[in-house]
Amino acid sequence: MKDETILITLNGKTVTATRDETILDVAWANGVDIPRLCHLKGLTSVGACRLCLVEVAGVPRLLAACVTRVTDGMEVTTDSPRLQSHRKMIVELLFAERNHICAFCVSSGDCELQDLAQKLGITHIRYPYRFPVEEVDATHSRFVHDPNRCVLCTRCVRACGEVEGARTWNVKNRSILSRVMTDLDQPWGDSLTCTSCGKCVQACPTGALAEKGRATGENTKTPGLFPRLTSMRGTRD
Repeated sequence: MKDETILITLNGKTVTATRDETILDVAWANGVDIPRLCHLKGLTSVGACRLCLVEVAGVPRLLAACVTRVTDGMEVTTDSPRLQSHRKMIVELLFAERNHICAFCVSSGDCELQDLAQKLGITHIRYPYRFPVEEVDATHSRFVHDPNRCVLCTRCVRACGEVEGARTWNVKNRSILSRVMTDLDQPWGDSLTCTSCGKCVQACPTGALAEKGRATGENTKTPGLFPRLTSMRGTRD
């Protein structure tokens, strides 16, 4: 039964859980912070960013906490040298993949990628920067899309589709060429489906989606303003 109470071991401590919960749910309920970017409470979990990887006893590979259901007797480790190494590598690769210039970003100081880099002690990037040429889309009357700062978490896609129901955002291409797009890859300002609700902007963890007229550090995100959209950053309610 889904609501059956079970016991699991979380970082050496025995805690209760139910079978319908994920490792991330149980960790959050017990005050254990697990890094994540693609997860946003109220949206479908997709396990895209791989930052919430954890160790489970008896399983040789690392598992994504946001999409892995707990089982009775499961032993989970959320922090270890191995996990720290993986998380640092992922965050460094995210910085190297696009053009994240924090000193000039509207979300500097309120950016989840920036927060993760600070928490993980990242002071430099060990990988070569790709420096892709990404054109900023400022055609929308209220918002701007800067793909240079996108981490492909798809939170905007899911917020638009699952909460607003507009399905304006989607993903095009594959692998390193993947990009988010509006409608059939049209300028955001030309979209016939966009309702200008701003849910995608609030869901974005970086400065990839922002309100127009914001200067460096002025763009703040308050996803809790919208029903079913609650950031796990800095809150446990």
